[in-house]
Amino acid sequence: MPSPKLAFRALFKSPFVTLVAIVSLALGIGANSAIFSLFNRMLLRPLPVAAPERLVNLAAPGPNPGSQSCTTPGDCHSVFSYPMFRDLQKAGTGFSGIAAHRPFGANLAFRGQTFAGRGLLVSGGYFPVLGLQPAAGRLLAPGDDDAIGAHFVTVLSCAYWQRRFDGDPHVVGQALIVNGQPLTIVGVAPQGFEGTTLGLEPQVFVPISLRGQMVPGWNQFDNRRSYWIYLFARLEPGVSIEQARTAVNVPYHAIINDVEASLQTGMSDETMKRFRAKTVTVTEGWRGQSNLHRGARTPLLFLLGITGVVVLIACANIANLLLARAATRTTEMAVRLSLGASRRQLVAQLLAESCLLAALGGAAGLLVARWTLGLLASLLPAEQAIVVPAGLDARALVFTAALALATGLLFGLFPALHSTRPDLAVTLKNQAGQPGGGRGAARFRTALATSQIALSMALLIAAGLLTRSLLNVSQVDLGLKTDHLVIFSVSPWLNGYKPEQSRAFFARVEEEVAAVPGVTSVSASMVPLLADESWGNDVSVEGFPGGPDVDMNSRYNEVEPRYFRTMGIPVLSGRDFTEADTLGAPKVAIVNEAFAKKFNLGREAVGKRMGGRGRDLDIEIVGLVRNARYNNVKSPVPPLFVLPSRQDDDLGFLTFYVRTALDPEQVLGTIPAVMRRLDANLPVEDLKTMDAQVRENVFLDRMLTTLAAAFAALATLLAAIGLYGVLAYTVTQRTREFGLRMALGADGPRLRRMVMAKVGWMTLVGGTIGVACAVALGRTARSLLYEMQGADPVVIAGSVVLLALIALGAGFVPALRASRIDPMRALRYE
Repeated sequence: MPSPKLAFRALFKSPFVTLVAIVSLALGIGANSAIFSLFNRMLLRPLPVAAPERLVNLAAPGPNPGSQSCTTPGDCHSVFSYPMFRDLQKAGTGFSGIAAHRPFGANLAFRGQTFAGRGLLVSGGYFPVLGLQPAAGRLLAPGDDDAIGAHFVTVLSCAYWQRRFDGDPHVVGQALIVNGQPLTIVGVAPQGFEGTTLGLEPQVFVPISLRGQMVPGWNQFDNRRSYWIYLFARLEPGVSIEQARTAVNVPYHAIINDVEASLQTGMSDETMKRFRAKTVTVTEGWRGQSNLHRGARTPLLFLLGITGVVVLIACANIANLLLARAATRTTEMAVRLSLGASRRQLVAQLLAESCLLAALGGAAGLLVARWTLGLLASLLPAEQAIVVPAGLDARALVFTAALALATGLLFGLFPALHSTRPDLAVTLKNQAGQPGGGRGAARFRTALATSQIALSMALLIAAGLLTRSLLNVSQVDLGLKTDHLVIFSVSPWLNGYKPEQSRAFFARVEEEVAAVPGVTSVSASMVPLLADESWGNDVSVEGFPGGPDVDMNSRYNEVEPRYFRTMGIPVLSGRDFTEADTLGAPKVAIVNEAFAKKFNLGREAVGKRMGGRGRDLDIEIVGLVRNARYNNVKSPVPPLFVLPSRQDDDLGFLTFYVRTALDPEQVLGTIPAVMRRLDANLPVEDLKTMDAQVRENVFLDRMLTTLAAAFAALATLLAAIGLYGVLAYTVTQRTREFGLRMALGADGPRLRRMVMAKVGWMTLVGGTIGVACAVALGRTARSLLYEMQGADPVVIAGSVVLLALIALGAGFVPALRASRIDPMRALRYE
């Protein structure tokens, strides 16, 4: 049985080596644990509900003619109409229950304090299907949404209840103002439950039948051509996913063909055929529903692979250290064997030392993991940062322990086996010509160092590709001027403002903000730019033939006067909107170059007429503007038409843009005070600079590049240390040989060239393997790169030069030491 006490004593006989090993392991294991913790939270953690493996998600890919509205839980193939949801709920299927949900923006007011948060519209079966029990009061039930707009109740999330109400159970029964509507708090969701959508942590759960009150002016409950609701279900006991899929498609197919097919207009025979053949897909739902599940998989696997490489390099370093250390213990091992110890006992003791070293590295790695998670959170926008765990959960701790044990065995096994088979007779006479263990150990150390070079080369190239990709993103022509621009949003309709009150409020905001010192221009838009929000409609355009299956869709926005001047978007022909473009005035629109190209308007767009698809051409195009990015920095500019927001009789929210001649940070501090004067109960949302908005829009690129570069630098440093250690040890072991060579006439430069030649061969072999691995990795991760292929000659060449310089630098000191050996002293060296 190996002795822990003896293992401690053995390790700390050489404290410097032990400390270097612990730090190396801590960096590698900590980085792995942090990325695994994020991977676990986003891709592996089941919902904290009863039997999550029985949950399934429903979707209906195929033609969805009409209006589609999709958000964080999934794409527009995942949404259903409200009537279809109710039909499926009533039909006999393989589910014990079907639930619906939909996120919404929520202004929450309680006792005079207002908070801009998130809410979740849920059906009465939402909590029963999940099998949850309340932390206080009761949860929503089927009776709470049995009639449209009838039950004004809400359930609080446990986190919001504890943060805002200090966990007071007496809050149940009191009124909370949600979007201007008083709702009775009937209960609190269980602790740890944050909804069923990763990246969305709602503060309140509201019956889905109140969407008309939560979103004023919305009334599409009876519209089978309005797709906006997300569905999930629980399988009946003993029913498989395949059986449930077959069962649910029987009523769904009947509804599609007997009820909804007759409601479709302007559809070609081919599209109608596909519409009638639509089916419901049923997939595993144990993680909930979220776009992040799909989008995060490749980046997280990429980061997990990078941190795995860092651990391998750290293990190679420590294996080399242990081999060097084993050379000083050859006599000790021989004495123990001669006194009757078995080789198995010695191997077990040495492995115990390795595992103890790994355990110490793993413990220190917990601190590194926390720092890495903090770095991750700082690189993400506030909305995405909520998915980063604050610490390591039980599964991540088990992973860290397992990784530490695996690394202990990985780097300790060969040194343990090698150092316990010395030649007893020679060793005990102190005649060992190669205390390091002979050629086998030397070849192993060289192979480890070469592998480190290869892995470092692969990481350097990967980091270089991501850096080049981020540079490409930063050089994208946005079509607008982002400097000296401050943005913020207000949603007065969420506080109960009527449309006419909202219009008056927006005018006051523009007037008050324009009076702030340094402000040169103020305007606003309905759809915030570069915020991953996209609104669109089908249109009719003068002179452009429509028809079944003709793509007539365009993105759109509504803006205030002076918008294009404020944003720095040139008006190529025609005019901008003015204060005269209000309700009752002739309807007008401005289009971008992509719109003009799609609908064959060319530069003669001004003066043409357009309208909604199938409607009169009652809107005159009065301006043509240059293309500018719409919802995403990396997405192509879409066709876009813009309407005057003052001609919208039901607009209740706007995003304002404030151009200033001063430092934008100065204006940022004044906006909240201005808004408090106008309405102290109306929260200011998303206050930031436009440059910050752009950075947040490409947060994934920034995060991947920063982490990849950091891990690549760490890996290269570890590889350089490993290479230095191998060469320094080799020079030490060959002291007598070098002394003899010098005595026979070799000079210092020749010995330096001998050592540097070894460095060159190791770098050449390792670099070649690393380049090949990097090219394969780049092709696999091509989806993470912007306007790049999987390989870039400039990046590869730069990485090769950088790693060659580092390798030569690591080898120069041992080479210099070899060239300065005193021949007489070397010949007496043992």
